[in-house]
Amino acid sequence: MSQTLPSGSLSGKTALVTGSSRGIGADTVRYFAEAGANVVINFRNKAPRAEKLATQLRELGVEALVVGADLTDPASVQAMFDEVQRTFGGLDILVLNASGGMESGMAEDYALLLNRDAQVNVLETALPLLNADARVVFVTSHQAHFIRTTPTMPEYEPVALSKRAGEDALREKIPALEERGIGFTVVSGDMIEGTITATLLERANPGAISARREDAGKLYNVSEFAAEVARAAVDPVPADNTRLVGDTDSFGGE
Repeated sequence: MSQTLPSGSLSGKTALVTGSSRGIGADTVRYFAEAGANVVINFRNKAPRAEKLATQLRELGVEALVVGADLTDPASVQAMFDEVQRTFGGLDILVLNASGGMESGMAEDYALLLNRDAQVNVLETALPLLNADARVVFVTSHQAHFIRTTPTMPEYEPVALSKRAGEDALREKIPALEERGIGFTVVSGDMIEGTITATLLERANPGAISARREDAGKLYNVSEFAAEVARAAVDPVPADNTRLVGDTDSFGGE
């Protein structure tokens, strides 16, 4: 994995990435650690994997705190940030990466609970810890970001609608965040090769990923997209608070 952020550029900073024991979250937190940040690895139910990642990142000379939390449980979220405050005192980067809704056996409103309500609660609970000039990044997909103008696969539509609802709810917080000097960026990506969502979509709709790859010309892999997420936390905030990654020709306007 090549250096994504300049070495030492985040020394003295602390970054928390939700859902960072695997996939995009894990690579994003690794990029922050490589740039010198102390990191918080959040997981829901994969403690050994999170601990293994933390051990690797500590070898870079940074602190890595592992905190399990169910983001749909406000008490669990509060306990996570209490631990962050005890350990680091504050936060400079918060990446809202964890999402879901395609898991089997969940309640009908689970996607909305996780992708909208939980995202807003995580941000509100984190606010007292966010330092001046902190950055917040929300990770989403083109399939969700453009869902109002471009239909997606029926299998993904409930998730896409819930993620767009989460994005809208978070965007309502931008004026209050800006008043405190906190930057907010939405990072939207096309289908990402190798993610859980892509795997579930492919299972439900065989050929979906290859069809999208052919249409777009290229799909980002996990580490490439994670690099964009990491950069979004340090680059200037775009005027529309949106960083689009990958092909958007197939998607309509806002």
